[in-house]
Amino acid sequence: MSAKAEKIVAEALALPVPVRAYVAEKLIESLDATPPDGLSPAWKEEVRRRCEEIDRGTAELRDAEAVFAKAFTMLE
Repeated sequence: MSAKAEKIVAEALALPVPVRAYVAEKLIESLDATPPDGLSPAWKEEVRRRCEEIDRGTAELRDAEAVFAKAFTMLE
């Protein structure tokens, strides 16, 4: 890693947790900045809505391992 990147990471790690979470979210969003061409406006809105529910804590989240285990059981 470059010295500049290491400095940015060190400075980011010194920020308060909520600010670090915000920075991390924005960095992750930037990785997905180019949505696939086939993504409809309706699906984009659905993704936005679901992300807001997660951010507000109103979404019912499930453990991925449990979901996959149930799915594999249904395939048998």
